[in-house]
Amino acid sequence: MTTAIAADNFTTLPADSNQALGIAEYAIDFMKGRLGDGPAPSVWQRTEQFHTDSVFCGISALALGCNAPTVLRNEALDYPANTNEKGACVFGSTERVKPEKAVVANSCAVREWDSNGTNFGYNPALNHTAGEFGHNDFYPVVVAACQELNLDGRTALRAMILVDEIRGRLAEVFSLKSYKIDHVVHGAIASAAVYGALHGATAQQIESAIGMVVAHYIPWRAIRAGKQLSDSKGASAAISSEVAVLSMKRAMKGFLGPRDIFRNPEAIFRFFEPTSTGNERWKEMSPAPFDLVLAHSGEDFAVMGMHFKLGLYEHQSAGAIQGIIDLVAKNPSLLADAGKSIARIEIAAYEPAFGIIGNPSKMNPTTRQSADHSMAYIIATLLRKAIEFSAKSGPLPIAGGANDGIWKAIMLSPYDYKEDDSALNHPLTRALMQKIAFRHGGAEYDAKYPDGIPTSLTITDASGNKHDSGFVMYPAGHARNTTADLNDILDHKFRLLAGLAVKNPESALKQLTNLTAKPAADIQKMYEFDIEVRGGFA
Repeated sequence: MTTAIAADNFTTLPADSNQALGIAEYAIDFMKGRLGDGPAPSVWQRTEQFHTDSVFCGISALALGCNAPTVLRNEALDYPANTNEKGACVFGSTERVKPEKAVVANSCAVREWDSNGTNFGYNPALNHTAGEFGHNDFYPVVVAACQELNLDGRTALRAMILVDEIRGRLAEVFSLKSYKIDHVVHGAIASAAVYGALHGATAQQIESAIGMVVAHYIPWRAIRAGKQLSDSKGASAAISSEVAVLSMKRAMKGFLGPRDIFRNPEAIFRFFEPTSTGNERWKEMSPAPFDLVLAHSGEDFAVMGMHFKLGLYEHQSAGAIQGIIDLVAKNPSLLADAGKSIARIEIAAYEPAFGIIGNPSKMNPTTRQSADHSMAYIIATLLRKAIEFSAKSGPLPIAGGANDGIWKAIMLSPYDYKEDDSALNHPLTRALMQKIAFRHGGAEYDAKYPDGIPTSLTITDASGNKHDSGFVMYPAGHARNTTADLNDILDHKFRLLAGLAVKNPESALKQLTNLTAKPAADIQKMYEFDIEVRGGFA
C-alpha cells in the first residue's frame, strides 16, 4: 500500500510515497465511489460541457476532411474487434474496432482544431503553480472502455472527471514544457489509470502501465517546433492515449513495467528535477519532486479551473480577443471604411504568449495550423469579421457582461482558417495584420500568468486617437471570468460546430447531454453521428 493521506475532500500522495501506485489506488477507489461524497453537481455539469465541446470539435474536423483525423479514422476501421471482444466505435460509425484504435482516431479528431478545453496548471491555494498546459483530449479513452464493457453514462462521466483530475493535478506540480517535453504525458498517465480502473485492473497492474507510459513513450516538443506545423502537433495526445491503452492492456495480461516511476531517478521527473545532490541524486528511494493532491469530493476539482475556447484560436490570444471585442463594442466607428479607420493596433502580453504566438515567423502563416498560433492573424481575422458584420448587418450585438453578443456574432470557425483567399490570404486580413505590433509586456504581465491571461490592447484610429482596452485578465471562457454568460456562448459554439458536421445539430446535442441519466445502450450509440463529409481542409 501507499502512504496516501485523506483529508476532507482530497487524497494527498506525498513525495516520499509510491505515487504511481497511489494514483492507481485512488483511481480504483474513485470509480467505486469509496472516497467521500463524490463530486458536486457543478463538476458533473462542467465535465459534460467539456466533453460535448470536444466531440463537436472532433466531428466537424472529420466533416471538413482534415487530414490526420481522417487518416487515423481510416486506420482504425482496418482494425476490427475480434469476435470475442466488444470493441469501440470511431466517430460516425457503428463498426467495432480495437479500443486503442478508436481512441487514437477520436482523440486526434477532438484535438485537430485546437479549440477544446485548456488547463493552465495553476493552483495557488496549494502553491502548485507549475503552469503546464493541457487539453480535454482524453475522453475517448473513457468512452472506448465504457463501450467495451457496456457501462452507463453516469459511470462514463465519473471516469471523465477522473481523467481530468489526474492530468490536471499533475499539470499543477510538474512543468513538462520547461524540459521540452510535450504536455500530453500527463494525459497519458491519467488515461492508463482510468482505463485500467474501468476494466477492473489491480493497482499493481495500473502502476505497471503508468511505468511503461513514462519509461517508453515520452514525446518531445519537437512536434510543435518550426515555422509551419505538421499533423504530429494535433495528433500528440491521440498517439499518447493510444499507447496508454496498449500499456494497460499489456499490464492486465501480466507484463511488468517499471515500478514507482515518479521516484525513479532516471525517469523524467527526478531526472529533470533532482531531489538529492551529487551521487545521492541516483538514490532510488529519494522522494519525487512534488506532493500530488487529488480531489474526490466537493467542487474543487481540477476541471473547474479549466478554460473554454469560445471559437477557434490559440488560448494565449483570448485576452486580446476580449480586448478587441470590448473596444469595438465601445467604439463602433473603428469598423468604418473597411478597416481604414484603424491606423495601428498594439498588443502587449506575457511570456509564453509572446514567444508562442508572437514569433516573427507567425506574421506570415501559410497553413491553418500556424495561423491559429499567430496573434496577428487571429486578431486581424476577428476584426475583419467585425467589419464585414457591421457593413452587412449594422451595429454588432453588444448584449451580455463580456459583450457576449459579439463573441457569438463573430466567433472564429474552421472556415476562418481556410487556406485560400476567403480566409488565410484574405486581402483585408493581411492588410490588418500589417497594422499589428505585438510586444512582450514584461514582468508586470508575466507575474499575472497563469492566474489569468494578462493582455492589453490599444487601437490608434486614422485621426490619431488612442482607444485602450485596459488590462484584460479573465476573458470570456476563462474559469475565473464572472461576467460572460458562458452557457449561452457555449451553446452557440456547439451548434456552430455541429452544424458543420450533421444535418440535425439538436439531435446530436441530445446524444451528448444529460449523461448521468443515460443507460449503457445510449453510450454504445453516443458517437453514432451521420457525419456529412464536405472536405476542404485536407
